[in-house]
Amino acid sequence: MKISVFDTTLRDGSQGAGIAFTVEDKIKIAKALDSFGISYIEGGWPGSNPKDELFFSQMKKLGSLRLKNAKLTAFSSTRRKGSKASEDKSLHAIAKSGVKTACIFGKSWDLHVKYALKTTNEENLKMIFDSVAFLKSKKLEVIFDAEHYFDGYRNNREYALETVRTAIDGGADIICLCETNGGMLPSDIQSIIRKTISFFPKAKFGIHAHNDSGCAVANSIAAVEEGCVMVQGTINGIGERCGNANLCSIIPALEFKRNYECISKKNVRKLSELSRYVDEIANLVPDDSSPYIGNNAFAHKAGIHVSAIERNPETYEHISPALVGNKRRILISDLSGKSNIMSKFNEMEMGIKDTDDGNASEKIKKVIEIVKEKENNGYQYENADASFFLITKKALGSFKPFFSLVCYRLMVEKDSDGNIVSEATVKLDVRGKEEHTVAEGNGPVDALNNCLRKALIKYYPDIKSVFLLDFKVRVVNSDANTAAKVRVLIESSDASKSWGTIGVSENIIDASWQALSDSVEYKLLKSKK
Repeated sequence: MKISVFDTTLRDGSQGAGIAFTVEDKIKIAKALDSFGISYIEGGWPGSNPKDELFFSQMKKLGSLRLKNAKLTAFSSTRRKGSKASEDKSLHAIAKSGVKTACIFGKSWDLHVKYALKTTNEENLKMIFDSVAFLKSKKLEVIFDAEHYFDGYRNNREYALETVRTAIDGGADIICLCETNGGMLPSDIQSIIRKTISFFPKAKFGIHAHNDSGCAVANSIAAVEEGCVMVQGTINGIGERCGNANLCSIIPALEFKRNYECISKKNVRKLSELSRYVDEIANLVPDDSSPYIGNNAFAHKAGIHVSAIERNPETYEHISPALVGNKRRILISDLSGKSNIMSKFNEMEMGIKDTDDGNASEKIKKVIEIVKEKENNGYQYENADASFFLITKKALGSFKPFFSLVCYRLMVEKDSDGNIVSEATVKLDVRGKEEHTVAEGNGPVDALNNCLRKALIKYYPDIKSVFLLDFKVRVVNSDANTAAKVRVLIESSDASKSWGTIGVSENIIDASWQALSDSVEYKLLKSKK
């Protein structure tokens, strides 16, 4: 059965705390959603603010970007009480926006009719009918969002059902039942939808769930299983309060767990990429623990788990990570066993096999001991594969350093105008020659990094392509106060791949130097191949 995926990232998602899309951001996301295969893209509320009006205007000029898969949708409320739909500015804004699909919401809970609209139940029904009928007269497809439907059904079933009947009579193509407060559980959703559909067997229904009880994904899937043919949600579940139903969990669940057709399986492989893209534009830190698409969704740390995964991935993976564009990660820690280390050896192409003449076990044992000692001192290699690669090479005696530190010095000055200048001096031994360099930077770590590059560039031109993607600092033992150790994690890239390195010290500069030098050494070691 075909399920329409209705994405409201650009409208409902933009209401999440800390999210502020520009018009350009919205256009970029719309392009990505369309390419992915989303059925409907809700662009915003053209009659409510200048930004959304400009977005629809730009989309109209661009021919809706010549969307290949999606229907661009405009949002609004029903007409105002005591007025005419034909005179409502918001409804006219939809008609003028250039879209072919409208999504309007109306109240299905009499509590809201009384306190939010401050009108009568009868007038609310007229507002719903008039608004839907007006948009249908403009040859638009109309989706009616029955706001607070589930709360309304529990408190006054007859009236909630009447709002649905009125929208259908007005000509609504799809009735989307909204779990607006996000407090329902799956059994609530199932029961109410089952009964509602029984009253209107010929109508098409959808689900719009919020996540205030942590059940938005489960509620959406339950709604589909009860007969809903549309799912509304956002990428990464962003939205007001606790967020909306997360399409990044719903889509693969419907496709792979229940065999519904919503996004082509080929396109679902782009899901992780789409998730990261939206996070980047929204300036959000990706949630590593997100199901399916998170960095840790298929990460394995316990040795027993890794051993089983090596034999059969189904032992600890509910689907293949490749199906959603993700990948398996084997984590190295003080919990690591032989299977973790061997898996990493294979991943890093160390050339060590479990069948090696008895030496493999000794090498693995040596690496495990070093990892446990390092982790006891504050190191973590889960996101620092490059540093793990280097300590392994050193432990096995197969690493020759490209340079060694003689000394470094840092100076930070602040003038009377408040300008801060950081200057670093570094002495390195490179191929038996002493290199003495001085460089400035935006802070002491940047100055050190510039110095390091300046000293090495003529010997190793490959480092020109290396740049830093991320720099994170975390206190390891906060109970030591100002004498606490800090852990510095650096993510670097050369445009073709990225890698992580780590440093730990009571001194943040020293920890940063460890991570910086590891990053360069890893690049040089890989380039040497």
